[in-house]
Amino acid sequence: MTRSTTDEAAAPQLPSPKERRRLREAKSLSEEQVAAAVGVTRATVRSWETGRTSPRGRKRALYAKLIAPEPEALATTTSAAAMTAPTPVPTASETVPESSAESAAEPTPVPTPEPAPEAFPEAAPEVKAMMVVTEAATDADRDTGTDAEAGTGAVGERSLSPAEAFDELYARTAPGLVRQTYLLTGRRALARESVERAFQLAWHRWPEVAVDRDPAGWVRAAAYEYAMSPWHRLRRAHRHPDAPPTEPGKQALFDALLDLPPAYRRTLLLYDGVGLDLPETAAETEASTPAAAGRLMTARAAVAERLPELASAATPAEQSALLHDRLGGLARAEHVPVPQPARAVRTGSEDRARLWTRAAVAGVALLIAVTGLTLHTAPTHYEPPISPAERVGGVPPRGGPQKLTAQDLKLQKALREQLAHGPERLIPQLR
Repeated sequence: MTRSTTDEAAAPQLPSPKERRRLREAKSLSEEQVAAAVGVTRATVRSWETGRTSPRGRKRALYAKLIAPEPEALATTTSAAAMTAPTPVPTASETVPESSAESAAEPTPVPTPEPAPEAFPEAAPEVKAMMVVTEAATDADRDTGTDAEAGTGAVGERSLSPAEAFDELYARTAPGLVRQTYLLTGRRALARESVERAFQLAWHRWPEVAVDRDPAGWVRAAAYEYAMSPWHRLRRAHRHPDAPPTEPGKQALFDALLDLPPAYRRTLLLYDGVGLDLPETAAETEASTPAAAGRLMTARAAVAERLPELASAATPAEQSALLHDRLGGLARAEHVPVPQPARAVRTGSEDRARLWTRAAVAGVALLIAVTGLTLHTAPTHYEPPISPAERVGGVPPRGGPQKLTAQDLKLQKALREQLAHGPERLIPQLR
């Protein structure tokens, strides 16, 4: 047995990603406190709790010891597990009453309540296990220093195809993302269109999105950018927002959000709605961290003027938690249209790419035809242009003899009729 195999066997076992987060919250520990105790960043702790990565070596032991349940809670969990454990099947040598055998053969099904739809899903869902891990993803994890393991994912599980991984990401994030975009724009149809267009772009660039550290964040940023485009004001269907909610509290929050500038509204939604930290919010909004903090404080103050309970919050943490609950309640209460199935989105993306390809080919062909026609009909020599006729003024009158008067004509006639007295005229003769 090699040393690495021995270390892996001796490493403590960790619970599931969701259980890790539950244990941390049960001990009233924040992500910053766990990151400081283990010696990593907050993003690394979040990746451990979402299942994208897993700690190794000394950090794994410290993390397992830090989130280990208390003995009392462990005993309670063990007893509860023993109470809910299925009845063992007796062997042939054991004697089991007939009534017990019937009850063991037909266990009473326990209904499992379905979880309520999340208005604001996790910012970084478990996407790494849904797709084939490539060397590009491993290099990205190694460069950022988040202790990511090469080939992270469930060992032995079937690697999903790109279409299946896309469908899984779409099913996880599309409904909640439509609600978020509705709060950003106040328009239901535009929210659905923005999310579908963002996923079409994601499928078109799937090799790039698949190795991204946060595919859901990539799609969210694309949907927000499309929804906040100022060109939608020229469209009659999206010129005015939809009718606000009828409940006074939700209507006040809805109006307060729409009165904020788009950049402030997006910052408030990302920080207090989605739950991103300040640096991540600043990066997604393409602003500096101080600028994002200023926008957030200004947006909170503007919303607090409409919501008295928000203004009465004692600390910023309580204010953020209250605003998160109010935003989530507003998003869940509204009847937002359901996005199209993932297959339809993928087909639409492929049709759009095919249409743009054909348009590009047709444009190039038209350019070639116009160029050939121009070369065929163009003149081969230079022809100087003929200037148009113009009236010229300021020219003096022509000189010469003036027109004969009647007296002059009479005198001329008389001279011609009279005989010439004098020498004979010399007439030239030819020799």
